[in-house]
Amino acid sequence: MKRLLWLDDLRNPSDPQMNWLSFSPIGTDVEVIWVKNYKEFISWIKENGLPDGVCFDHDLGETKKEKTGYDAAIWMVEYCLDNNLNPPPYGIQSSNPVGRLNISTLINNYKNHRKNVRISRVKKIHRGGKG
Repeated sequence: MKRLLWLDDLRNPSDPQMNWLSFSPIGTDVEVIWVKNYKEFISWIKENGLPDGVCFDHDLGETKKEKTGYDAAIWMVEYCLDNNLNPPPYGIQSSNPVGRLNISTLINNYKNHRKNVRISRVKKIHRGGKG
C-alpha cells in the first residue's frame, strides 16, 4: 500500500465528515502517516525515506515562531537535492493562498531544475562529452 505523509496541525485526514484525502496526489487507498509539525515531518523522512506522496498544510501551530509547511517543503527539496531524488507527488490542503503558491512554486521549480539537468546531461553525452 502506498504511504501518504500528511502534514497538518489541525485537519485529521481520517475525519469521516470531511473529505481531506481528496487532496492526496496518490489516491485515497493509502496508508496515511499524520505528522503535525515540521520536526515530526523531517524526523519521519529521515527514518523512513521519502513517502509515495505528501500533503502539505502551510500554517502549522498558533504562533509565528512555528516552522511552516513551506519550511518543510524547503527541507524536503534540500533532502532530494542531497540524495539526487525526485520529489514525491504532492498536494496542498492549506487554506493560505500565498502559502499554497509558495510551496507549489518551490517544488515545481525543483522538478523543472532536475528535468533541465537531465536534458543537459543527455545533450552533452550525445555530443561526445562525459555526463
